[in-house]
Amino acid sequence: MICRMWHGITPRSKADAYAIFLEQRAVPDYRVVPGNLGVAVLRRDEPEVTHFMTVTRWESEESIRAFAGDDLLRARYYPEDRDFLLEFEPEVQHYVVAALAGAS
Repeated sequence: MICRMWHGITPRSKADAYAIFLEQRAVPDYRVVPGNLGVAVLRRDEPEVTHFMTVTRWESEESIRAFAGDDLLRARYYPEDRDFLLEFEPEVQHYVVAALAGAS
């Protein structure tokens, strides 16, 4: 299993709207790709900015490729991201899951 992690920063004033956008647009896009095992959107508010981290779990590189294309580490952005994000990080990070525990 592979975790794909993306980070973005919005102005604090746009964070609530961006969270809704991620929930309504990005999360469903991840979930319909065969091989996607789950999505979490993490949020950390600071006084002036808000950080978002999406952590997606995938069965394989092939399943990530179905979502991201052949350049597996290139970040994928939506046109609407221009209305929210302060910068566009060019790459995501991938981690192979070494251990995973479920909720008890």
